[in-house]
Amino acid sequence: VQLQASGGGLVQAGGSLRLSCARSGSLLKIDTVDWYRQAPGKQREVVASITSGGSTSYAESIKDRFTISRDNDWTVTYLQMTSLKSDDSAVYYCRIQGAYDPWTPTDAWGQGTQVTVSS
Repeated sequence: VQLQASGGGLVQAGGSLRLSCARSGSLLKIDTVDWYRQAPGKQREVVASITSGGSTSYAESIKDRFTISRDNDWTVTYLQMTSLKSDDSAVYYCRIQGAYDPWTPTDAWGQGTQVTVSS
């Protein structure tokens, strides 16, 4: 399976962006899709997750500003980002955890998309 992240760009503080993570390749099951971000000089951190059952979780730093969602067949997962701040500037990555079959798990990452928020 491969993931393609897109939708990043340059936006002013207070603006919005929607990131997309498109999956190619089939999986028997998907457990979770996560969005991470990594700013220069900082560790990669998880910002949002969605499970196969539709449960979502968010980092405190972006709660109530970001929303993770997916389409019906898990082909695309989205991260809607609003009220963006300069601290949100980072490379954003998507990650999928699931399985090709009952004996072969997978843990795949997309290539990252740059988000830059100007103040």
